[in-house]
Amino acid sequence: MHDTEIACNRITHDRPAVLPSPLMKTSVLESPTFLVGAERSGTTLLRLMLSHHPQIAWCNEFEYAIDQVGPAGQFPALEDYLEWLKIHRIFQATGFEASTGLSYGDLIKSFLVQKQVQEDKPIVGATVHRHFDRLLKIWPQARFIHLIRDPRDVARSCIGMGWAGNVWTGSERWVEAEECWDMLKQRLSDDRYVEITYEDLISNPETVLTKLAHFLGTDYDPAMLQYSQDTTYEQPDSRFLNQWRRKLSDREIQLIESRVGPLLVERGYTASGLPAIQLSNREMQSLKLQDWWTRANFRLQRYGAPLFVLNYVTSRLPVRTWHNTVQLKINEIDSKHIK
Repeated sequence: MHDTEIACNRITHDRPAVLPSPLMKTSVLESPTFLVGAERSGTTLLRLMLSHHPQIAWCNEFEYAIDQVGPAGQFPALEDYLEWLKIHRIFQATGFEASTGLSYGDLIKSFLVQKQVQEDKPIVGATVHRHFDRLLKIWPQARFIHLIRDPRDVARSCIGMGWAGNVWTGSERWVEAEECWDMLKQRLSDDRYVEITYEDLISNPETVLTKLAHFLGTDYDPAMLQYSQDTTYEQPDSRFLNQWRRKLSDREIQLIESRVGPLLVERGYTASGLPAIQLSNREMQSLKLQDWWTRANFRLQRYGAPLFVLNYVTSRLPVRTWHNTVQLKINEIDSKHIK
């Protein structure tokens, strides 16, 4: 069977929504909890800790729920959204079914129900790194865990993932996530969110996880720290903290601090003490060009020249089937590198 056909099998037509098991409570689905924060902030580690709790099920990378929602909260056309899901690498890996017989909001809600069914756990949540303010259009009573990490470590880590070509552009994901959080937080009552830092999670994991378990309506369980037994992630270790001090040059630190500005101190982090710099337009354009070139070379090395060029060309042609086939091949390669 062709790869495209395999992917399409997960989009079902007029199929009834998956029903929750008896242990699930309707109130849980009306107010699920979302783990939000910038990518490379420790969200994967925390998600593993949460999902190892015997009562907590957690979806990773749930952006496919809101990436197609407009800035003003307008939902996408269902047919277009279902087509988009056919080539979405992360959604395809979930095993979720997408029914055409549901409204957009109910379809998205059904994914969390399916996660509960898969793992037979009463508490459900998901990780979202961007546009998480749009979740309120689907779940007006949603609750949030905000995880933050020192942006100097986040920027450095983004380069290793191929998402940025330098630390200045690597800081953008952190800035965007934190600005989004500032807007969202204003719309939440105090009982609907909790804020933690990656640094506290690593330094005092049991204390932080106890706090989060109580926020989620359960008790801490030692299994939350047993994730290293069946994943590639190590146990919390202080050597993961403040790596920027050892791995970044003074110039790189100054570039990051110039990009994140006052948010660094507002989030409780101490400035390096290095002289502040202000970039000229020419310097910023040079950094953006370096970023583009580095990211393009990263993709060229990962996918090879033929697939790299095909993806560029087909994404600009009105031939969806051809582009879908190319994207599925890219997904296959990414799946081997991104865990």
